Amino acid sequence: MTPQPHHPYLDHPAPLAFAHRGGAADGLENTVTAFRRAVELGYRYLETDVHATADGELVAFHDATLDRVSDGSGAITALPWSVVSRARVGGTEPVPLFEELLTRFPEARWNVDAKSDSAVVPLLELIRRTGAWDRVCVSSFAEARVARARRLGGPRLATSLGVRGVLGLRLRSYGLPAPVRGSAVCVQVPEVQTGVRVVDRRFVRAAHARGLPVHVWTVNDPARMHALLDLGVDGIMTDHIDTLRSVLTDRGAWV
Repeated sequence: MTPQPHHPYLDHPAPLAFAHRGGAADGLENTVTAFRRAVELGYRYLETDVHATADGELVAFHDATLDRVSDGSGAITALPWSVVSRARVGGTEPVPLFEELLTRFPEARWNVDAKSDSAVVPLLELIRRTGAWDRVCVSSFAEARVARARRLGGPRLATSLGVRGVLGLRLRSYGLPAPVRGSAVCVQVPEVQTGVRVVDRRFVRAAHARGLPVHVWTVNDPARMHALLDLGVDGIMTDHIDTLRSVLTDRGAWV
């Protein structure tokens, strides 16, 4: 097994603390206000999601539609930016463009989940135009979407391991022959998926044998945070950013 090359995106002491959607616990997820609070708390790594509007603007928003968290409605991919920009998350906060977030928080590094096929090209064009190669790691549940991002971005682009790669890594952790394809710089996984444990000591050991740090989402309970850190995971994504900061501070690991 050949260890993966280190990427500048990961140039920070582990374990990494990720503010999931900026810290979604307060209900203002993926907004400038949420990300600002996380940065003011000392978070350097922020997690967000992107969709492209009907006219190609890249917005930071989790759901495919505006309905759940904002006073707007409709599918983002079917709406122009002029309409999406009028929606207010929690009734108060505008939906930001991802480019605005890159600009407002120039020291932050971003884990970006490309939520739609139409978001991939605008995302890669934005990374290329702003030179944000060392600040963005692209992820997606859709294996083909991650692969397409890798093809478009080339070796400068940081990506997480796709679903098939994670499965291969899980099988390898049990000593079974399985391919782990792709040029990912990290593994980003839930602790448990559909009742099946993904992250345990074997899995972490198998990932580390390939030079892949393990980032676990979305962990909000302090006891689980401690347990995962004891296993040797390299990063945790959380909605409860105060809790994770306290846990890492107690362990002398808050940087």
